[in-house]
Amino acid sequence: MTATLQQLVDRNDLDLIRRWLDTRPPHEIADALARLDRVAAGVPFRLLDKDRALTVFEELAPVDQQRILLGLRDQAFHDLVEGMDPDDRARMLTETPAKVAKRVLAGLSPHERQMTAELLGYPPGSVGQIMTPETVALPRQVTAAEALDVVRRKGADAETVYVLPVVDPGRCLVGVVELRELVLSPADAPVAELVDAGVPRVRATDPAEDAARLMRETNTLALPVVDSEDRLVGLLTIDDAVEIIEAADTEDVARQAGTAPWPGHYMAVSVWRLARSRAPWLLLLIVASVLTVNVLQVFEATLSQVTALALFIPLLVGTGGNAGAQATTSAVRAIALGELRGSDLPAVIWRESRVGLLLGTLLAVVGLVVGAVVVGGEIALVVGLSLVMICAWAATVGATMPLLAKRLRIDPAVVSAPMVTTLVDATGLMIYFAVAHAVLSL
Repeated sequence: MTATLQQLVDRNDLDLIRRWLDTRPPHEIADALARLDRVAAGVPFRLLDKDRALTVFEELAPVDQQRILLGLRDQAFHDLVEGMDPDDRARMLTETPAKVAKRVLAGLSPHERQMTAELLGYPPGSVGQIMTPETVALPRQVTAAEALDVVRRKGADAETVYVLPVVDPGRCLVGVVELRELVLSPADAPVAELVDAGVPRVRATDPAEDAARLMRETNTLALPVVDSEDRLVGLLTIDDAVEIIEAADTEDVARQAGTAPWPGHYMAVSVWRLARSRAPWLLLLIVASVLTVNVLQVFEATLSQVTALALFIPLLVGTGGNAGAQATTSAVRAIALGELRGSDLPAVIWRESRVGLLLGTLLAVVGLVVGAVVVGGEIALVVGLSLVMICAWAATVGATMPLLAKRLRIDPAVVSAPMVTTLVDATGLMIYFAVAHAVLSL
């Protein structure tokens, strides 16, 4: 069956839609639904059986989940949100209009409503809103056999049992033990001897992105989340950590490209929404580009004396902008991975200035050869020296601006590559004309 779900929905062929759904895994169905508008997406979704519908629904982004919910009748609506994991439900509600959120909470059972409300009570963007409260906590004093009995009794209601937190009588976290250890250990082995007490843990109020990246660095499948008194409140699972990192990286990439991030599937976003996400940055950059025009006006007399200088302006501006963009991208990525901190600013300046000098020297050789052939030795020398200085300056500025933004508590990704490029364009021209004045004695 080669037809897409969109084509089948357009034909309103319910039998072929069912066959299409039966032959696709949940993640592929979710991607196809995300491409459809609200009305069209509701048709195939209602054809899924209850369990499969829930699996597909949890594969969708929150904004796409909202579109599906708005197309469902009350009973189907309530069945769907009741069956969701509390952390997935809370994540959806944080991005849901108040009217829809109220409808979701009103339809939940008291137990599910309480768990969801507790998660929503944590600060926005915190790990507390993302964690699962449905855990199997083991008492420290039990044996391996007794611990496995606890897992059998309570495991069906937990999101994961592969990593099991161990707590003391006051529910303070002692450490974790893996299910594998319990299965392979003697039945009478005390859990207290199997527990990993050095496992990393995070506070429920800590940023979710920091917790997710900690999981990646420590290669853990689940990260214990505790309150201010070190009592266990939940687990951050690997699937949620992956989604957090993906969302953070997607936002960073959008900002670095000079656009605002948008929610939902690219193919489902309207042309107006895409244009609106890009327009403010383009307007800002075109205003900033006026600085470049002003620099050219200041040095108009220099250009009139040596018109050959104008030939190399695109080369120098482009090279400086590219060098700055490379450094900015590297710095933003390193900050996101925790490899750079605000205290590293002096070391970064020293490091990137040398990188820029090396790159500028390499490119200056090319510039000297081209300049000598096209316009002669003196202009070639101006171009070569300018390339060295512009590359060193661009690399230094590009790498330090994200760090300075972080010190000012601004998202480093906001210091986008286009913004740095625009700044380097204007300052690079100043360097170029200053070198020309010195070498040509203008």
